[in-house]
Amino acid sequence: MTKQTLSFQTEVAQLLHLVTHSLYSNKEIFLRELISNASDACDKLRFEAINDGGLYENDTDLKVKVTFDKDAKTLTITDNGIGMSTQEAIDHLGTIAKSGTKDFVSKLSGDQKADSQLIGQFGVGFYSGFIVADKITVESRRAGMKADEGVRWISGGTGDFEVENITRAERGTSVILHLRDDAMDYCSAWKVKGIINKYSDHISLPILMEKEEWKDGELINPNDENGGRQPGAMVKTGEWETVNKANAIWARTKKDITPDEYTEFYKQISHDFEAPLAYTHNRVEGSTEYTQLLYIPGKAPFDLYNREKSAGVKLYVKRVFIMDDAEALLPTYLRFVKGVVDSSDLPLNVSRELLQESRDVKAIREGCTKRVLGMLEDLAKHDKLPEATTSAEGVTDVVTEEEKAEAAANAGKFTKFYNEFGAVLKEGLGEDYANKDRIAKLLRFATSTTDTVSVSFADYKARMKEGQEAIYYITADNAAAAKNSPQLEVFKKKGIEVLLMTDRVDEWALNYLQDFDGTPLQSVAKGAVDLGKLQDEAEKKAAEEAAEAFKPLLAKLKEALKDKAEDVRVTTRLVDSPACLVVQDHGMSTQLARMLKQAGQAAPDVKPVLEVNAEHALVKKLDGSVHFNDLAHILFDQALLAEGGLPEDPATYVKRVNALLM
Repeated sequence: MTKQTLSFQTEVAQLLHLVTHSLYSNKEIFLRELISNASDACDKLRFEAINDGGLYENDTDLKVKVTFDKDAKTLTITDNGIGMSTQEAIDHLGTIAKSGTKDFVSKLSGDQKADSQLIGQFGVGFYSGFIVADKITVESRRAGMKADEGVRWISGGTGDFEVENITRAERGTSVILHLRDDAMDYCSAWKVKGIINKYSDHISLPILMEKEEWKDGELINPNDENGGRQPGAMVKTGEWETVNKANAIWARTKKDITPDEYTEFYKQISHDFEAPLAYTHNRVEGSTEYTQLLYIPGKAPFDLYNREKSAGVKLYVKRVFIMDDAEALLPTYLRFVKGVVDSSDLPLNVSRELLQESRDVKAIREGCTKRVLGMLEDLAKHDKLPEATTSAEGVTDVVTEEEKAEAAANAGKFTKFYNEFGAVLKEGLGEDYANKDRIAKLLRFATSTTDTVSVSFADYKARMKEGQEAIYYITADNAAAAKNSPQLEVFKKKGIEVLLMTDRVDEWALNYLQDFDGTPLQSVAKGAVDLGKLQDEAEKKAAEEAAEAFKPLLAKLKEALKDKAEDVRVTTRLVDSPACLVVQDHGMSTQLARMLKQAGQAAPDVKPVLEVNAEHALVKKLDGSVHFNDLAHILFDQALLAEGGLPEDPATYVKRVNALLM
């Protein structure tokens, strides 16, 4: 065939500009696409050679070579894969998103189809070369064809392309990019190697580049004692070196990978100096096929609480790097997880928008979420060293040496995880309804009887007092404020344990968790305190009598504090303090309202309820006092201070206190 000029498919002329200028926002992505195509061509040859070994042509060492020529302004990607015939070059390079591989796979059936899972697509990725090149030359010969049946394809990326026959001794394809002047930095070994390491490090084939070494410039004047020389330069040595690892760790079987290799890979992708707390490596098959290698770090990054920051695992498609932070593959509350997901079903040109809409991605997201929660459950299970136990029947549960060793290796890991990421995990109560109960089981708290953040809801339930019908908790700005809160006084008096919740997310998260394993959660700072069976009849009767006797005083307090308090009532929750503030059931707490305002968000003006201790001397002194109004406001402001708030008018509060002191 003599040289002929053919027109692109109509869609190519219309879409080529869009592909090269809009589809790829990162220019260097072109090299990833072309190396991916080269790898696919080798995969296809490997598959076809199963039935026809002659296609190897005595060359079974499949590889990709990347070379550049500064003088010619070219960058070339060469593979010794299946190659193309003249007609295939016309069909596949002249038709956008035309996939010879897709046609090939559609002809397979049975086990052959399963074996062809590594074969990729030759689609729009080829045209990404025009991002950096004003002309592309493709030279190719299909495996099994004669040397003089090669083909050369040339295009400037406009409306047509040229095709002609050439003689090509070696099978496979060379894609020659004629670089634009503003893309000459791709004629740098350092630049090209960096891109390969970033995007194609785990292509299973070796990617080769010619070695370079420094050569001093020749002397211009040998007699010049200062050594007048021509400039030195990097020169090619003629030797080839593999510049990628050529081995995707997640594509290998688990039994062939050592713990040290898993750890080193984690450090590489996370830039962390410490080993991970745990990892999981699985190949998932079914309607959606993918491989996951996920890690739980041991240390939180400084920007963990910045929900706007891009976060997520690395996404690969058939071992080709797609993006660093694929947020769609894990929910936001698991943004601390590092790792890799390699899908067999997603297209290579997948975008972040497509990830949000893909059913395959939703299946991957659900699978990865369950794996991460499973890892955390395992860490929690082995957080403490096991002890031999004896049942009621006298049967001793002996701990084996293997169990001891496993427990010793994992002891304390969950505690370390929770100290770093516990507050973020709580976000899942509101974000992940399907896994809300699993997340709740992983949460840990300090309590009114313990100092360490180590008590789970299950632990709390196991030691609830007889007759206790709710899990009691209190939210506060810090542990000291929570533990010394007036709202806890009656609970301490009766020996009832209360969970202390001091993370900023607690108040919001607990809106989505009304009970745990059938037992309701009750804030001690919301609604009227009801201890149910834990409060005897005498106490209830005394409270009712006090409320009745205090009606006139309560009415005066309501009038004095009408701008601050929604209501004033006698309480049974106080023992030593004169007053405290609570909110109505299901109302927004004053603490949450303060946090929202501090964050610059709109928050309603919360009017709390003032509860007074009828037995306290200060409350008794109110009746008939000439300073009633000042004492009422001081009582309210002190209750506000006790829960971590500030008086609306601190200066006036100080004046009132000083006046009474004098």
